[in-house]
Amino acid sequence: MRYGFVIDHRKCIGCHACTVACKEENQVPLGAFRTWVKYIEKGAFPSTRRYFSVLRCNHCDAAPCVAICPTVALYRREDGIVDFDGARCIGCKSCMQACPYDALYIDPATQTAAKCNYCAHRVEVGLEPACVIVCPEQAIVAGDLDDPSGRIARLVATEQVQVRKPEQGTRPKVYYLGAETAGLTPQLQTPTRTYLWAQRPEAEMDLVRMVEKLQDTGPYGDHGQSRPVYDVPHLPRPWGAKVAAYLWTKAIAGGVLMLGAISALGGRGASFFTGILCPIVALVFLALTTALLIADLKRPDRFHYILLKSNSDSWLVRGAWVLIAYGALAVGWLAAGIVGSDRLLYALATPALLLGAATAGYSAFLFGQAEGRDFWQSPLLLPHLVVSAFVAGASVLVILSAGLAAIAGVIPPAQRALGAILILALIARIVILIGELAGSHANLDAARAARLITRGPWRDRFWILVIVGGLVLPLALISLGPGSLLVASLLALAGLWVYDDLWIKAGQAIPLS
Repeated sequence: MRYGFVIDHRKCIGCHACTVACKEENQVPLGAFRTWVKYIEKGAFPSTRRYFSVLRCNHCDAAPCVAICPTVALYRREDGIVDFDGARCIGCKSCMQACPYDALYIDPATQTAAKCNYCAHRVEVGLEPACVIVCPEQAIVAGDLDDPSGRIARLVATEQVQVRKPEQGTRPKVYYLGAETAGLTPQLQTPTRTYLWAQRPEAEMDLVRMVEKLQDTGPYGDHGQSRPVYDVPHLPRPWGAKVAAYLWTKAIAGGVLMLGAISALGGRGASFFTGILCPIVALVFLALTTALLIADLKRPDRFHYILLKSNSDSWLVRGAWVLIAYGALAVGWLAAGIVGSDRLLYALATPALLLGAATAGYSAFLFGQAEGRDFWQSPLLLPHLVVSAFVAGASVLVILSAGLAAIAGVIPPAQRALGAILILALIARIVILIGELAGSHANLDAARAARLITRGPWRDRFWILVIVGGLVLPLALISLGPGSLLVASLLALAGLWVYDDLWIKAGQAIPLS
């Protein structure tokens, strides 16, 4: 059994009855929608035509929101309905990033995620979803797609139907009959600043203005394409500055102990720098990383659900396990450094190197599960995160060694090695950035997000602060000698912070619906 929908746009009159019935049946709060009708127009006056698109959760057979949810708040039932349990939700917003269809929202009353659940409470007692029974044109058909005698299965088998974003591989179960393709495909829509009978939120307008500049269109769109003239509000960027800061602090936490491990493997022994300073810095920034992750939750009081009610397939959960293991190892490393055990540090060095790389790099798999954001699916993300950890770790240790030199009056011998590592890491980062931003992209959305950084409204910050200030200038300063290493490290850290912020913003700048 697999419940699904067919929406017959040959009959739909855009009356919004389905939206109203859904809100009433499920007590959906003001400003949030589980099903909604979007209007688009094509052509130039007076030769224009309006099309309707009824949008909602697609109850995918391979639902990415289920895979990424860390607490099994979202789950696929045996009847194919993708349901949710608000009592388990921690408000991490990862499901909103994973869904390619923009179907989830944060309930302002409960601060948990919610979406269409096929009116499961009605289906369980033999009733149809509220949107089906209220539609005056019977344009919404619900039923079991696996029942060949059912109306919905016959429609899918005999009519020319289409689904939204089939290339995502989610196997959606909302089929559209007679729909205008442009109404279901955001890439074919030119953004507009105004709506019929509605005002766009300022946060959305910020994104519209950016995409307008990128597409080089006027304030009223390109009349040769379709343009939305009515839609509901959507949360523009579920993840913000805290997530960007988390990438930065995590890079430092992973990088410093990886460099300490390399030093131990090189036979430097349990010095104060390697055995005590490195693990202390790692633990401090690991604590900051954890604090940022918890602070970004809509329900931080439930953060422990990640461990107590966990979904082992989610990289949010796997990442938590990595951070815990890395923290435990850092404590052990610190203990070995305090007692001065070279043998124990040497034994811990390889695990520290591997766990440090895992700490820095596991986010590549987490963002890979955010399937709604095509820009974040780059295969270069994992090496970029690991290389960034070497940049961040070396820069922080250079800054700390400069502090030690000021106090003790001696330049630690490790500073020269850190300078060499920083040069190699900065060069590697330049190569990866070229591949990520200037190379070929998997699709139009990913290419547009990259152009937002390199040629769009953020280009000045990218070229001046990231490329020149965070990469080229540090390399030039390091080549001048040890006296410029401190300034180079500060610039490299600042450039890393700015890019993480731009990368998080750009990935969420392209509309999903």
